[in-house]
Amino acid sequence: MSTLGQARIGQIAIVCKDVARATEFYRDALGLRFLYAGGPQLSFFDCDGVRLMLGTSEGQNIGTSMLYFFVPNIDDAVRELAAKGVRFAGQPHMIAKMPDHELWLAAFSDSEDNMLALMEERR
Repeated sequence: MSTLGQARIGQIAIVCKDVARATEFYRDALGLRFLYAGGPQLSFFDCDGVRLMLGTSEGQNIGTSMLYFFVPNIDDAVRELAAKGVRFAGQPHMIAKMPDHELWLAAFSDSEDNMLALMEERR
């Protein structure tokens, strides 16, 4: 393969201060499917075929990753996650008007202060 343009992402790493706390957040608040723990410093999840790895911050910066989750209804998703204690930076809002849809976004923080976001393509 000469370029990565056609490569599927297999794993995303998120740097954490406290892997146990982050594992609880991603499993219980966000509802990602827990796969396994690699000792106390690593935790793995499945996010629709992409593996998500939570690991400690030794030598790495906190808050350098941002994941965007596509959801079918951003308003419902924000309501459900906020009820589980997820902290949103603001209300869902349109960030771009495309020819065939509007792109809506709602940003939030995980338990380790990493920024994440929900996205909806509204048609």
